[in-house]
Amino acid sequence: MRFSLLMLAALVFMSACSNRSVDLIVHHGKIYAVDSQFAVYDAMAIKDGKIVELGTNDDILKKYSSKEEIDLEGAAAYPGFIDGHAHFVGYGRGLFQVDLFGVPSWEEAVARVQKFAEEHPDEPWIVGRGWDQNLWAGRQFPTNELLNKAVPDRPVLLTRVDGHAAIANDRALALANIQAGQTLVGGDIMVERGKLSGVLIDNAVDLVTNVMPKPSSSDYEKWLIAAQEKCFEQGLTTITDCGLMYNDVDEIHRLQEAQQLNMRLYVMLSDDTANYSRYLKKGPFKTDRLFVKGIKVYADGALGSRGACLLKHYADRPGWIGFLLKEKSYFDSLASVLIKTDFQMCTHAIGDSANREVLNIYAKYLQGKNDKRWRIEHAQVVEPSDVKKFGDFNIIPSVQPTHATSDMYWAPDRLGMPRVQSAYAYQKLLEQNGWLNLGTDFPVEDISPFKTFYAAVVRKDAKGWPEKGFQMENAMSRENTLRGMTIWAAKANFMEKEIGSLENGKWADFIVLDKDIMAVSETELLSTKVTRTFSAGKLVYNGVKNNVKVSR
Repeated sequence: MRFSLLMLAALVFMSACSNRSVDLIVHHGKIYAVDSQFAVYDAMAIKDGKIVELGTNDDILKKYSSKEEIDLEGAAAYPGFIDGHAHFVGYGRGLFQVDLFGVPSWEEAVARVQKFAEEHPDEPWIVGRGWDQNLWAGRQFPTNELLNKAVPDRPVLLTRVDGHAAIANDRALALANIQAGQTLVGGDIMVERGKLSGVLIDNAVDLVTNVMPKPSSSDYEKWLIAAQEKCFEQGLTTITDCGLMYNDVDEIHRLQEAQQLNMRLYVMLSDDTANYSRYLKKGPFKTDRLFVKGIKVYADGALGSRGACLLKHYADRPGWIGFLLKEKSYFDSLASVLIKTDFQMCTHAIGDSANREVLNIYAKYLQGKNDKRWRIEHAQVVEPSDVKKFGDFNIIPSVQPTHATSDMYWAPDRLGMPRVQSAYAYQKLLEQNGWLNLGTDFPVEDISPFKTFYAAVVRKDAKGWPEKGFQMENAMSRENTLRGMTIWAAKANFMEKEIGSLENGKWADFIVLDKDIMAVSETELLSTKVTRTFSAGKLVYNGVKNNVKVSR
């Protein structure tokens, strides 16, 4: 009897010792893997920042041991959200500028600028972003008269919400040597009664930004760390930053190497000769947290500022069709160069004319089925006969669902019927390749991925309008929306083997929510909160008060 007890004790001890040691065990949750089977697991083991195994509570807890455990107590966990189209550096910069998002009038915008200027007397330039004339009475562009009176002695540049227009005071216009009657390709310098109004459209904005002082390394550190905190709080673990210069990338890499920046980033370089000189011969650049492989090109402007290039005139501005930002031959010649490289061509196209031009150029060089994963960013208004080209040439629609719910109040006036019915057609675009990429375009839209999810699935505003949803024939299912925010967004960035789903060998980027967005009612989606965010198995955001890690 004594021998048997000793043997049993020995077996128990040997069994305990045989458990494989890992860094973290997460258990008793509802873990959505978002793999090919859309499997749901109870538990997950993590070591060296990567997932070792997923399974039942019994399987994982018996097979593995760890000093660090998390009992999810039935909460839902998901792969970390990936924003498939955003502006991470620009968002961080904006956190330290005048906030004009949602401002209800031009007068209120100027008041905010004046207050900011008074509170920051040493700032050489006053810069802000977020105004949208479509939210104001009359929906007309402002002039800079009030701005000149409020801040006469320092240059001011205030960018519209979409980034495709801005208004400058006379001081900034003078520094940029902008004159009434001056013209340029792909931009417009607006004039009222023979005088500069201060409003600059698309390429005209560059005339001012080119004379602004360059940011320092300390500026980047301040911006990027602040942006990272906001993103982790929202459950975002990877951001696709669309349109950076090589020096922006250098600063990101520096901060990541110093372990100050944990955010995973896929970078599209701006369409600029300095970037081509630095990168095209060397090829894409990749580390564990940084992948530079895309080239961001702009075909046209934005619908809100009437810079989108349309096949027929704007319904609310007869005779005006917008414009391409460069000659058609430029986009063709760039595609002819990029097709011979490993870089991904990612072209901003809003209007149906711009989309047609880009689709046709892509088709010319892709020549049928391929895995180049060239993208059209926004694909916002696409003429119905052109939609099938996305599937014929494996072109990725990279869309932002909140654009639909932000624009639905005025887009019918801009486009008219039936053209608006072929806009924001996410389900139809999804059907072309069987997948698409979802993002927010923050700071153009709110950073919240829950607003992305809600807009894609419900297609209403926060007040539940319109009652039956906006063009619900193009609403997406919850499962496909989640895929678009995780594994499909990873695939759009050539990162699907590393992130985007919770599978063995992938980085342990995951989040825990206070609600299960796959199951709750639509009215609860926007109130969902992230309770914890993990990047490579490391807790980077903790929204719960109690200590979530315990020892077993």
